[in-house]
Amino acid sequence: MTPDAAPDEAAEAVPVITLLVVDDHPVVRDGLRGMFESAPGFRVLGEAADGAAALRRAAELDPDVILMDLRMPGTGGVEAIRELTRRGARARVLVLTTYDTDSDTLPAIEAGATGYLLKDAPREELFTAVRAAAEGRSVLSPAVASRLVSAVRAPRTPGAEPLSAREREVLALVARGTSNREIARELFISEATVKTHLTHIFAKLGAKDRAAAVATAYDRGILG
Repeated sequence: MTPDAAPDEAAEAVPVITLLVVDDHPVVRDGLRGMFESAPGFRVLGEAADGAAALRRAAELDPDVILMDLRMPGTGGVEAIRELTRRGARARVLVLTTYDTDSDTLPAIEAGATGYLLKDAPREELFTAVRAAAEGRSVLSPAVASRLVSAVRAPRTPGAEPLSAREREVLALVARGTSNREIARELFISEATVKTHLTHIFAKLGAKDRAAAVATAYDRGILG
């Protein structure tokens, strides 16, 4: 090996973590791309604006880590994570979102996310989290970790957690006899997202089906 070759070989030896950025806001995607491309050891392979596009791009690009937003039009982040897990995708998913409620955090972790960070995380914390995720290590923001610990120590009882605004909208439409397809059309979301909302509603209300959920909601004054 010649002395001149050593630096090049050393540079090639530095592992590069490849990324797919998934967020419905172009400004956020641009910001994340710029941040990671300005730092050594990272390469952004592509972007996606929703969960469905993320699944396609993940299959095409095979990134090491997927930075996944949760609440997006059409196919949401949790659905995409669940499908990636079902497919046995190699990529690790690091959720990067503004939401840290139980109805967002727990489903994402249960679906197969390796980590969960909030968008206000400092730059270096995000870099460290991506490196850890690429190695298969779990990464959780302090707020999310605290929620998960609390959930394990004190399992939620039916009705203990309030319905989100979107869940109330879905439930109100269910009470009117609206089908999943019609709900999806009216709220501009996918049928899969409607089903996910119903799953959360049933769990929160301790209901086994649509009729029981509506009856419980009226009984508790959630629906007037």
